[in-house]
Amino acid sequence: MSYKQLDSNKVYLITGAAGFIGTFLSQKLLEQGCSVIGVDNINDYYDVNLKRTRLEQLKLYEKFTFIKGDISDKAMVTNIFEEYKPNIVVNLAAQAGVRYSIENPDVYIQSNVIGFYNILEACRHNPVDHLVYASSSSVYGANKKVPFEESDFVDNPVSLYASTKKSNELMAHTYSHLYDIPATGLRFFTVYGPMGRPDMAYFGFANKYFNGEPIKIFNNGDFEKDLYRDFTYIDDIVEGIERLLSNPPEGEVEHKVFNIGNNNPERLMVFIETLEKCLGNALGKEVTFDKVFEPIKPGDVPATYASTKLLQEAVGFKPETSIEKGLQKFADWYVEYYKKK
Repeated sequence: MSYKQLDSNKVYLITGAAGFIGTFLSQKLLEQGCSVIGVDNINDYYDVNLKRTRLEQLKLYEKFTFIKGDISDKAMVTNIFEEYKPNIVVNLAAQAGVRYSIENPDVYIQSNVIGFYNILEACRHNPVDHLVYASSSSVYGANKKVPFEESDFVDNPVSLYASTKKSNELMAHTYSHLYDIPATGLRFFTVYGPMGRPDMAYFGFANKYFNGEPIKIFNNGDFEKDLYRDFTYIDDIVEGIERLLSNPPEGEVEHKVFNIGNNNPERLMVFIETLEKCLGNALGKEVTFDKVFEPIKPGDVPATYASTKLLQEAVGFKPETSIEKGLQKFADWYVEYYKKK
């Protein structure tokens, strides 16, 4: 397996740098001596203090430059490209969340469509070696065929969030075709870990437990038809991205899409029981969540399951962190960060 290693002489622009994946990726690159320009609008979709904590970690590195701004501001994006001349761009800035997109559609169009268009335009006028951008497993919609493969039909999104991610893939393909921009889209599958997103289920479960509230499980209480998720630990996501950075797609149209998932879906109830156990280990006592079962929500899909064959073929990597190991790291961090002991 031959792929090019990371080049620490290049300048890396990471949008969404105060986000979960953005912070961990920035840190990994900075540890290897890379120059990282981080952009984030620090919005209040979730706890701003957590975003600030992540940023404080990055600001310890000499080669980190932070710019507070929104990628939907075209002039700002253009200025960054002209001033810093990034070689590799990783666009992780996006309005996340499936359920939130049903209540707040405007912000998704601003950030995920207009913002991404501004990034593409900047890459067009200031050529880059590689544009890597976040897509999502949600583009697979309610596909029944598993595992999900990159060649699957993805024209039936079940949320506006998924639609914006699918449109990113189409836009990137077009810009690659018209302007020779090497671009790679990454379909992330349920990313979790320490310093993660509080809007994600596992984080919410921990919050509710410590607030003495029941957790809601959206599967009708039907354990035979339980929800399955391909939970992917943050370190695996970052390693997958890092390996791809110096390996832009080649061919007539320099655009490719990869799944980054654990290729090992877990039943939601097993995931919840594992989280109970891991929080128990971190606290030194038994933990049991109070559970309330509700119908599945609009926009949710019953199962996500990634085929990681293409990623393995491209860069010789397959995510493999078990939920036992990953959730223990999350639980240990959570208990310490929120001072629960």
